[in-house]
Amino acid sequence: MLSWIGLIHRIKIDLTGLDHYIEIPSNLLTMIHRYTLFVLLLGGLISACTSRSHFSAKTTRFDLLIKNGRVVDGTGNPWYVADIAVKRGRIVRIDPHIEGKAKKVIDARNRIVCPGFIDVHGHAENVYQNSSERFTRMGVTTLITGNCGSSVTKVDSFLKQIRKTPVALNIATLVGHNSVRRKVMGEANRAPTPQELGQMKVIVEKGMRDGAVGLSTGLIYVPGTYATTDEVLALAKVASLAGGVYASHIRNEAGALLEAVREAIHIGREARMPVEISHFKVSSKAMWGSSPQSIQLVREARQQGLPVTVDQYVYTASSTRLSSIIPSWALAGGSVEAKKRIEHPDTLVRIIEAMKQNLLSGGSESYDYAVVANYKTDTTLNGKSILQITGQVKGKVDLDSQIAQILEMYLKGDAQMVYHSMNEQDVERILAEPFTMIASDAGPGEYRSGVPHPRGYGNNARVLGRYVREKKLIPLEDAIRKMTSLPAQTFGLKERGLLMEGFASDILIVDENTVTDNATFDKPHQYATGIDYVIVNGLLVIEHGAHTGALPGQAIRNK
Repeated sequence: MLSWIGLIHRIKIDLTGLDHYIEIPSNLLTMIHRYTLFVLLLGGLISACTSRSHFSAKTTRFDLLIKNGRVVDGTGNPWYVADIAVKRGRIVRIDPHIEGKAKKVIDARNRIVCPGFIDVHGHAENVYQNSSERFTRMGVTTLITGNCGSSVTKVDSFLKQIRKTPVALNIATLVGHNSVRRKVMGEANRAPTPQELGQMKVIVEKGMRDGAVGLSTGLIYVPGTYATTDEVLALAKVASLAGGVYASHIRNEAGALLEAVREAIHIGREARMPVEISHFKVSSKAMWGSSPQSIQLVREARQQGLPVTVDQYVYTASSTRLSSIIPSWALAGGSVEAKKRIEHPDTLVRIIEAMKQNLLSGGSESYDYAVVANYKTDTTLNGKSILQITGQVKGKVDLDSQIAQILEMYLKGDAQMVYHSMNEQDVERILAEPFTMIASDAGPGEYRSGVPHPRGYGNNARVLGRYVREKKLIPLEDAIRKMTSLPAQTFGLKERGLLMEGFASDILIVDENTVTDNATFDKPHQYATGIDYVIVNGLLVIEHGAHTGALPGQAIRNK
């Protein structure tokens, strides 16, 4: 810097396009040198001070100051002790000791301070009509909805609704293939015409432009189950151009699990986009123990350069509709057409035979593993298995009677079910993988309504309590990475998922020694405990374990 100052002996100026030089007297030159040095030194000093000390002066006021916490920052690195200062919804400082005043000071001594959890697989299209307290109490500050092919098709309107109807957590959405297909083709069991495929592409493209974070599929559900790989790939390519993720409830999670995983990977590779396999599991007794093979397919794809991740809820039961165990061809065209098939003797025989074959090939001899979560037609059946209900209603429990009971319940309105179809060893193997994220596969709902899967109340807390503290399957820091920075990285959620200066202040304060999922299959309506503080965009939603009523959630759009 001084070399060019020492060369200033004359100043070149431009007057009407002519070069002119003005000689500078030596005494004036000395003054210029001294003044320049003074300005440079002062500027550097000011810059250095303001970059760090602007927030360290005792007169500085923060909105929130968290003191003495063991910071697990979301990277997977070991915890360290630090204070965290928050102002205007952002983390403005992280240091061992922060001076200054704050509207609210929390002493987090002997507590873990970590980023808010990002649940990458929710079903929250009803988030504006239902409480999301079950999520926030287990530490979820951001929820990605639109999974399993089911979403809103007007993404912009959905995300804008948060301004009129505030919620407690941040919301992002995928655009769902099933919803798009249904809008264009209804529930037809056929390939789309070129015109129909073009219409679907337009809806997907608009959804991505309006902020969707990717395309989701639910390839066991009507009407997605009728789609070929090529149809899905055509739509995935549209989402890929906008930087989206392909999130798939794959075509089969039981006997054809490996083929279904390969299909998802193929779509991602051909569309040149990241793949995220939803609720990765082995959902068939006959296939228990095959998780090493399905995991290896993901590892190989990653080794070949394709970013494949999976998500998981840490339970040995799934939850979906009763109709999912009825052959999808029988459901084509909607409930009216399905009713005709069920009531027709010839097609009824085919339906019964297909259901028996699927049951037996899955390693089960009855539907004792299928438990009703919510049957609105008769809520007294909630919490009972199909085997129990059949005995109660029909006085006998043979397989034909069980299938007849299932079909009758479907025709009277369908039901939400819990299926106990997995084993613990597969769950643990999947959880241990570095590319596995944690997701509830749940949605907001009415407290104490039905007997839902407990994952909607306890999933994240269960990871920390059962699999970190009790079973020591994975380290605390890695468990938190799976719930924070890995989801943010996978879905491109900017400035979330890490405790870092400048990032959004979605923060949890957790007692790692007591955090517990209290919800059980028999008594699911029990909130998680041990997550003492939940902060969303700088505001306390949970304080001392109690809900504050704050609704600071924001819509998150793909940029």
